[in-house]
Amino acid sequence: MATFRLHLPTPFSPKPPPNPSPLSTPEILPSPTDAGFHFREKLLYLQRDLHLDASRALAANPALPLSPLPSLRAASDALLSHGFIPEEAARILSHHPSLLTSDPEDPLLASLRFLLGPVAIPCSQLRRAVLRCPRLLVTSVPNQLQPALYFLRRFGFVGSHRITSQTALLLVSSVERTLIPKLEFIQSLGFSFKETQKMVLRSPSLLTFSIENNFKPKVDFLVGELGRDLKELKEFPQYFAFSLEGRIKPRQQMLKESGLWMPLTDMLKLSDGAFRERLVDLRIESLDKRL
Repeated sequence: MATFRLHLPTPFSPKPPPNPSPLSTPEILPSPTDAGFHFREKLLYLQRDLHLDASRALAANPALPLSPLPSLRAASDALLSHGFIPEEAARILSHHPSLLTSDPEDPLLASLRFLLGPVAIPCSQLRRAVLRCPRLLVTSVPNQLQPALYFLRRFGFVGSHRITSQTALLLVSSVERTLIPKLEFIQSLGFSFKETQKMVLRSPSLLTFSIENNFKPKVDFLVGELGRDLKELKEFPQYFAFSLEGRIKPRQQMLKESGLWMPLTDMLKLSDGAFRERLVDLRIESLDKRL
């Protein structure tokens, strides 16, 4: 009778085989509930859809990693629903990444409604107003925008001088810390309230300039170097809008070297080419008088 034999591999060990090497473990893909997966999703949204520098956005807004993706999209969706194109929404959110984790109802939507309602910015001009000053969307309506609007209207920004998309940026300025001190400085130069009012309504950008870095050095140069009367500012308050180093000083130097004089308006408003042509004309006129 034949004998059945069991042939076992040689060598045979009764011990179980060792655990497989970690390298041989199949790759486990992140599940939709994995925190890392959701974080990468948010990074992709910031970088690919909004074209933001994710590192800077995270540094500026530490709440980003904890906010769900739908919450991050809410701010962009709110802007798009008001006529902003994706590139404009991305630009606004890059300036103020805090909007990504804020309730879109306040301050973003509240500010947009305020601009369209009480301020009466036309819908067609809303984008221009916000893109000119994105800070409008992160500023409290009751604590800042409303008081500033009330003050500016009392001052004279009504009718043909009403707040527009060009001047809406004034609404983010504190009445007590910014607007009143600048108006007081202008009056301190010897102008009456009515004269100050006329100057500011003619050139609203005066309320955006720094007293220390703009007003004072330019007043000193106007009086000390140019030898001008401060009364010239009544007719040309735009003087403060020109660069002291880039335009005012160089043109004054050219006039001084030529022994010539120009009204402030001609001296500063003319283009470089037109200014040189005007210098030539003045030189010829000067020679003609001598001959």
